[in-house]
Amino acid sequence: MKFSERTKKIILEIICLLYILLFVYAAVSKLLDFENFQVQLGQSPMLSAFAELVSYTVPAVEFIIAFMLLTARLRLAGMYAAFSLMVMFTFYIYIILNYSSFTPCSCGGILESLSWNQHIVFNLFFVVLIAVGIFTIDTNARFFKSTQRKCATLIIAGLVSCAIVYLLFSWSERIMHYHNTFVRRFPHFPAFFAKEINLSSSNYYFAGADNDKIYLGNYSAPLQITEVSKEGTIKQHAVQLSRKNLPFTSIQIKVIPPYFFVVDGNVPTIFKGKMSDWLAKYTIKGKSYFSIIQPIDSTSLILRATLISSKTNTLGRINLNDTTKLSFAPELIQKQIDGVFDTDGQLHYDTFNKRIAYVYTYRNEYIVADSNLNLLHRGNTIDTVSQAKLDVVTVKSNGETKLASPPLIVNKSSALHKNLLFVNSQLAGQYESLEMWKKASIIDIYDINNKKYVFSFYIYDVGHKKLRNLYVQGNHLYALIDDKLILYKLRKSVTKNYKN
Repeated sequence: MKFSERTKKIILEIICLLYILLFVYAAVSKLLDFENFQVQLGQSPMLSAFAELVSYTVPAVEFIIAFMLLTARLRLAGMYAAFSLMVMFTFYIYIILNYSSFTPCSCGGILESLSWNQHIVFNLFFVVLIAVGIFTIDTNARFFKSTQRKCATLIIAGLVSCAIVYLLFSWSERIMHYHNTFVRRFPHFPAFFAKEINLSSSNYYFAGADNDKIYLGNYSAPLQITEVSKEGTIKQHAVQLSRKNLPFTSIQIKVIPPYFFVVDGNVPTIFKGKMSDWLAKYTIKGKSYFSIIQPIDSTSLILRATLISSKTNTLGRINLNDTTKLSFAPELIQKQIDGVFDTDGQLHYDTFNKRIAYVYTYRNEYIVADSNLNLLHRGNTIDTVSQAKLDVVTVKSNGETKLASPPLIVNKSSALHKNLLFVNSQLAGQYESLEMWKKASIIDIYDINNKKYVFSFYIYDVGHKKLRNLYVQGNHLYALIDDKLILYKLRKSVTKNYKN
């Protein structure tokens, strides 16, 4: 069917007008809500690493193409540019739906109400529309006179556009997971609320767990252990010590089924018992004071102590069968300022892979070692604080070292399960809503097998109180918030990353 020249011209004008309206509207809507546009790009599984560049480039390109479509001399070039850009948008959605780790929120003004599948149909309609316009336009350019050449140009433009999007996706994935510049990804609800348990006190801490129970210690009742099932059933156990005439000041209970340990690093002493009767027998009154201790099996414990010779925090291992053997690995924890405050952190042990992880509190680093304290590797969290920001002073009268001002906390708390490290970060990343920081805590997940950042999610405040500590066991995350124990169920988007 052949159209008259007048009809062709009307069709062409309508197509160009629709594209001008589409691109101008899309660009203006992005600029009017530019901050939100950047945030949405920052959450894109494909464009996270290039969010800032893309946020400026896309509206500018849309305005330029709209201007080209308005200008007779530039119209054909503008139509090919419009075709290429729309193919990019369409292929971007295709990758999001089929190959990305999660599907982000749709964006784009009035188009935000469309689902991703509706979006791809909408885009394909405009791809076909501009292709019709290209075949309709009467041009003076010799090369584009024939239908075959126009068709070949469209195919090449489409392939190049898809290749550009694929390269952006590949580069962004590598940058996000291994060379992150503090851009977080938030998939849709990787953890959902399951249960809230009222503990009536904010003095509880995580003592350990087994397959279907979590064990809580209590700073105000140091010889009491609280057993909580996944169903929310609470059971109290009174711990008995075989010896009580010791100058206890900081008792803690550590559970590693079927055993438990009662420790006090200020004495220092270690008691050991079986959970069947909760009777702890005096095992050792050591010579080395410790600030953190973590059992790794029935007879071995990893501890953090301050060496007198270097006055720095150091990780060591003690064997209860031969208490004379207390071995230290001074090369693991690295001093930056004073060796004590700057090396503060949290110690974890994974019973599945028999590895320890030490997460620094004031810098973006964690250490992974085997159960014999042999260094496996060092990893980094995605924030940029590589040097602890502390104001450490020494009191001349007694030589005591203190912090002169509040420190910048990077990693407030953390948990380790199998190969996944869960870190409660205290720093806001790029393109993040500050409003969310007022009502939630952020958990970043890292795969310590390959030092890879996985993604992040929120743990919402309870009564304006923020997360104090967390513990992960299987597909459950436990959070202590004020006097509440909150149980979250982890979705497959998290648990599929577990590896033994």
